[in-house]
Amino acid sequence: MLTQLHDHMAEEAQQGARTDTVFVVTAVIFNLIALVASWAVASPNGTEGHRTSNDAILAVLVLVTLAINAFAVRGLLSGKDRMQRLLAGLSAMYADAGVAKYYDPALMANYRSRYTAFLGMLGVLAGAAIAVPLLWRLLA
Repeated sequence: MLTQLHDHMAEEAQQGARTDTVFVVTAVIFNLIALVASWAVASPNGTEGHRTSNDAILAVLVLVTLAINAFAVRGLLSGKDRMQRLLAGLSAMYADAGVAKYYDPALMANYRSRYTAFLGMLGVLAGAAIAVPLLWRLLA
């Protein structure tokens, strides 16, 4: 039974890592596309300058960028919590089985720093996807 529980927990950790990868990749790709699209919409239209319709489109793109990134951050925070719980359970299981010396407790800190890096990267990309086009719109 212990082996089955261990396998289940390890499988849950792998599934969580795949889900987190989907969140990160989706948000990164979306942010890059949003940056390009927003920048194009924020650019002046030849001699006409800026149009009101472009401002509305830019506002929608900014709102969608905020929403997509909020969902990605929420998903990553949930993944971080799940991973910490699974690793704590595995660590306790290893301690009870007398094999805890083979599991480095620093792995939990490594996972925390990995999630912090993912969240920071998404924050920077989302900030750029919003700030660069807005600055271009204001300064162009």
